[in-house]
Amino acid sequence: MSDVLLQITTALYFLSMAGYAGFLFSQKKVYQKTGLYLIASAVLLHFISMAVYTFSNRHVPIHNLSQSLSVSAFALGCMFLFFQYKSDLKILGIFASVLLSVIMGIVLLIPEAPVEKNEIFKGFWFYSHILLVFLGEAALALACGTGILYLLQEKGIKTKTQGFFFKRLPSLDFLDDVGYTCLTTGFALLTIGLVTGFIYAKVVWGRFWSWDPKEIASVGTWLIYAALLHLRFYSGWRGRKSAIMTIIGFFIIIFTFMGVNILIGGHHDTFTK
Repeated sequence: MSDVLLQITTALYFLSMAGYAGFLFSQKKVYQKTGLYLIASAVLLHFISMAVYTFSNRHVPIHNLSQSLSVSAFALGCMFLFFQYKSDLKILGIFASVLLSVIMGIVLLIPEAPVEKNEIFKGFWFYSHILLVFLGEAALALACGTGILYLLQEKGIKTKTQGFFFKRLPSLDFLDDVGYTCLTTGFALLTIGLVTGFIYAKVVWGRFWSWDPKEIASVGTWLIYAALLHLRFYSGWRGRKSAIMTIIGFFIIIFTFMGVNILIGGHHDTFTK
């Protein structure tokens, strides 16, 4: 049942991408609203799918690569709806719908590895850690999307040519403000998520820190975003510099999420098998 719901969810994400593509080319709000409602419907169905799986299997679907990617897409959908409500940056839906479709397309294409039941992967601190980290990374992904939009608009302004994106994107200041909101929200969630992870490690393994490759990479990623915020506050790293760093930061997140587990291993490698 949950698999069928997940397939319908994926179809809705792809349809939302078509809706936002229509909005991009025609600038008709009906296409944007259609895309937004499709994403909202997909997120709701995505949640129902995960709930059905959880009640059927007595554990949350977060124990292999396809499940981890699915949860990351759900978190991205939730954070997109939040920022859409907060900022009303309609054009951001293009980035979100494409990324959602790509992630869920991969989820359906890759073979799902057998779930290895492990009694230590449960409890309040474990689920809090997973939820907060995924939501934080989703917000930082949207900061990356806003950074891309910023660079596209800046290029059009600097070249003094009203190209394809010029009339379709808002002002640079507005894009920078939305990107900053995504950045600070994502950083705060990621920070609390790492703290809950350290507490979980203490409860399960008896120590806060074990030099696990994922721990090192995660803290390294956190330090990069902390440095970006510091430079923004005290050195005026706004606009272009901030946009470029949010894009670089998101690729580092992808490596931390996938590359470290696959290439190096550690406590977290079970989630990307």
